[in-house]
Amino acid sequence: MPSFPLMKPQRPWLSLLAWATLTSAASLRDFTKYVNLFIGTEGPVVGSAYNSGNVFPGASLPFGAVKVGIDTTRWDTSFAANGGYTPDGNVTAITMLHESGTGGAPTYGLVPQMPLTSLEGVNLMDNLTYMQPRPTKDIASVGYYKTSLANGIVAEMSATNHAGLVRYQFPENTGRYVVVDISHFLPSKGKKEQWYSNGMIETTEDGSWYSGYGVWRQGWSGGGDYRVYFCSQYDTAPDNVQLFSGPYTDPFWPNATNAKATFTNGSSIMGGTVGYQYADRIGALFSFPKNTSTVTSKIGISWISAHKACQFLEEEIPHWDLNTSISSAVDTWNSEVFSKIDVQSSNETLLEMFYTALYHAHLLPSDRTGENPNWESDEPYYDDFYTIWDTFRCLGSLLTLILPERQTGIVRALIDIWRHERFMPDGRSHNVNGRVQGGSNSDNVLADAYIKGLRDGINWTDGYAAMKTNAEVLPYNNYDPEDLTGSTKEGRGALPDWHQYGYLTPNFGRSLSKTVDYSLNDFALSQVARVEAPQDVALYLNRSAGWQKIWHANITSLNFTGFLAPTWANGSVMAGYDPLSCGLCEWDSISYEGVPWEYSFSIPHDMQTLITLMGGANTTEARLDTMFTPQLSASNVGGNSIGSTIFNPGNEPSFMTPFLYNYLGGRQWKSVLRTRQIIDQYYGNSRSGLPGNDDAGALSSWLIWAMLGLYPVVTQPVYLLVAPWFDDISLKIETGTVQITADRPTAGEVYVQRVTVNGVPWNQSWISHDTLMGNEGARIHFVLRDKKAEWDSGALPPSPGHLG
Repeated sequence: MPSFPLMKPQRPWLSLLAWATLTSAASLRDFTKYVNLFIGTEGPVVGSAYNSGNVFPGASLPFGAVKVGIDTTRWDTSFAANGGYTPDGNVTAITMLHESGTGGAPTYGLVPQMPLTSLEGVNLMDNLTYMQPRPTKDIASVGYYKTSLANGIVAEMSATNHAGLVRYQFPENTGRYVVVDISHFLPSKGKKEQWYSNGMIETTEDGSWYSGYGVWRQGWSGGGDYRVYFCSQYDTAPDNVQLFSGPYTDPFWPNATNAKATFTNGSSIMGGTVGYQYADRIGALFSFPKNTSTVTSKIGISWISAHKACQFLEEEIPHWDLNTSISSAVDTWNSEVFSKIDVQSSNETLLEMFYTALYHAHLLPSDRTGENPNWESDEPYYDDFYTIWDTFRCLGSLLTLILPERQTGIVRALIDIWRHERFMPDGRSHNVNGRVQGGSNSDNVLADAYIKGLRDGINWTDGYAAMKTNAEVLPYNNYDPEDLTGSTKEGRGALPDWHQYGYLTPNFGRSLSKTVDYSLNDFALSQVARVEAPQDVALYLNRSAGWQKIWHANITSLNFTGFLAPTWANGSVMAGYDPLSCGLCEWDSISYEGVPWEYSFSIPHDMQTLITLMGGANTTEARLDTMFTPQLSASNVGGNSIGSTIFNPGNEPSFMTPFLYNYLGGRQWKSVLRTRQIIDQYYGNSRSGLPGNDDAGALSSWLIWAMLGLYPVVTQPVYLLVAPWFDDISLKIETGTVQITADRPTAGEVYVQRVTVNGVPWNQSWISHDTLMGNEGARIHFVLRDKKAEWDSGALPPSPGHLG
């Protein structure tokens, strides 16, 4: 390792998952053959990423700090390619940092390399002059990505937790160059654009190593300058290295400045004075001998120092063999993730959908334990919560069940962020809290973990204090231009109304949807307070009924009466209100990514009261049916070919709606019907197989639960029963195994006739977490046929937020 500048590394947290690296994976079933990394990379228009799942199709380990993949152009600037990938774009670089499944403006696309065969016509200040089309489709599998460029270069890559291995195969009789443009990033247009600020790069005497850092700012979560260090080594020494610099420009659209690069043969270069935000763009151009057919590069990243980035290369990739890295990644995914849910089926399409969803659900957040540049801590550290508003409904509950050590680490990380930054995040990226879409939904994550028994290493006194901060402390207004009414950085920006009126008035953006969110947040507090602070239970339980204060019994829509409505302080409804519309359904709208019709069903903690207000079970059933009727919504809130159905499978407020028939007694069969219709219509194993942005695994985790035949009611130790898509499922949990089996003569027989739990007849359409965990797990057996049956005559799912 070269003697680059040293910085004392932080003490790493000893991961509870270390056992995974000690377990031989040789005897495990290889589930990775069912993973199709391109599911969700296209939208409804073939070849375009518009309205796609926006997933990251490159190489990564579970929750990997590094995600190695290509960055491509997007000619349709009406959307952002936040994962860096578009099927129809030209390659501009291979980079180490990406998100997955997210919307909004991109973040990352950092620490780049770009292989070239010629410098003719190339302006290193303008990557559009050297971008490369792809004449053939890319190839990807777990731990591996391959792209073939029009210049004849084939690039293959793999990843470890903190490093990537990239192999370039050059065609004969061409040049052999690798460009490193430190200023490279994923572009956006308009709001939340990220920018390059500064950087430094240095090389060893023979040019086979280089290291340095780049400084960037903004992106979707906002925030000022942040620094990422890198260290790279080539297996072949270049025959020439030139460092370059150029004026500060946008590297994707620099033509207006006519910027040109200036070259130097020195061994180091800085963009400008440390801390200067408009420094020169800098980089390096490596030229390799003509007799070299392949060049392999190892690239490590660190948020602490270049020295640590170099250490990661030596520790995680002590070899140059791409196949070794791929095999290691396959073993890690099989042992840590896929083997937790063993599905037996002859239906390859369903297996591909299921295990790809399981893969996508374990990419974010990023495990950066020991890599927090802002404070030293023995706690784990996770970043890239993108965002908890999206993931709290399904993903957290999945991790709690099958990977409790991971979820414990995530909860500890959230609490530690509160210790040092005053608030837990809702959205967070590059070590900055930012983008609160609704309530303080870290509260829901903590409550769900708490009531399901996660305790090891978690300081729940601090955990409850962090939740109470969200409930009682007003965060400063960061004056986000998308919503100037309150903080979009963290916490609950509309607390003044919440504390004074018990609901939010239209003086605050997203007043209706945030009233619903705040209600669930305070119910979450009441759940944890039952043990941690019994004196607070009544306070937060009463506040959790705040949604009822904006329920107006006289509002009619589609022949139904009684809806949530934006309500002024004097109790009057906002003029011109229509429950079928939320306008653009964005930050300054009355509700976010869902019309009020949908939010009027989003009360998981008190369905009993909601059903009463709607007029009883029969009327509620009819209203639910209406949710799935096409062309009724007056707002199109996005998604993959959804149109204007009120229910929107591509947006999270709709996640629980298809399962709500379970609360009506004798109608569980309709939950089966709806979930199967949704999966059949909107999900699949094609490249457009997701109904919108995957949102850091949110949609994928919904699909996993639905195919298992269960649905978690977040903040409650309750799972709703639907019907499994497979006849033999084994879930490995802490206490043993949950075995889910189905008796069905043919695949088309999907309706539940009978259920037994641990061999005992079961007439409830739900099961408790304690029953699921059991002493050695649980056995759930479904008898399925093609006829609808009212088998669910037992107790309805709980409504613990009901005040009586």
